[in-house]
Amino acid sequence: MEFRIFYALLPLLIISTGTVFAQESLLSIETDDSNYGEGDTIAIFGNVNTIIGDTPVLLQIIHEGTIIDIAQITVSQDGTFTKIIIAEGGVWKKGGEYTIRAFYHEHTAESVFSFTPESKAVETTTNFEVKAGDRGTFDVKYTIRGGAVINMTVDSESFALVVQIDAIDEGVITLDLPREFIGAEKQDGKDDTFIILIDSIEIPYQESIIDKDSRVVTINFEQGDSDIEIIGTYVVPEFSTVAVMILILGIMATVAMTRNKIRIKI
Repeated sequence: MEFRIFYALLPLLIISTGTVFAQESLLSIETDDSNYGEGDTIAIFGNVNTIIGDTPVLLQIIHEGTIIDIAQITVSQDGTFTKIIIAEGGVWKKGGEYTIRAFYHEHTAESVFSFTPESKAVETTTNFEVKAGDRGTFDVKYTIRGGAVINMTVDSESFALVVQIDAIDEGVITLDLPREFIGAEKQDGKDDTFIILIDSIEIPYQESIIDKDSRVVTINFEQGDSDIEIIGTYVVPEFSTVAVMILILGIMATVAMTRNKIRIKI
């Protein structure tokens, strides 16, 4: 008897399961591409399997939890709907992954695309004049994408070149470091690796060109990063004011000790 009941209910279970899958696929959405740049046209289109009266499709474009755009779209008689959006304006500044979320009655569907703002796509190549104390100044040639260089300074105490950037997006900076003014060397005079910190956190880097006059390093950064420190074994001016004072005090102490020894011998 129990087996008869089970087999009698089995078709109903199959129908019920099929209904669930049908409900899950009632709404679909996609874009005409998966990558867009600033100013591109984003074509969004989708389909509703079962039209429910005059209910529109509610559309949201979301990036990092923030709603970038919102719209209501009328569903055609054949169940299709479309929306055209231009990726430009004040809200389209950050690069990365964007989610299109559609709502229809009690159903949702999502599609994902990536967006590259113009600020990230454009590269800037120029020289920055760095002050080097009594040595005057020296130029550091750089190329940056995804931000701008605000300042470059020498930190003599840590043998570092500090590069301050305005990282409006994730990006990359390449620096041509002149050996005469900054470098990393082993005791035998051969090249050593630099220590590179971004906001006090050590990060990896790539070194593409090494010649007798300079070393070229490439550093990736994230949106919001600010201070990049390139630490070597020497930088000019090699002695900061504090270091010079310590050196002078050390020399004076040595001289004083020498005089005392001479007096004791006499």
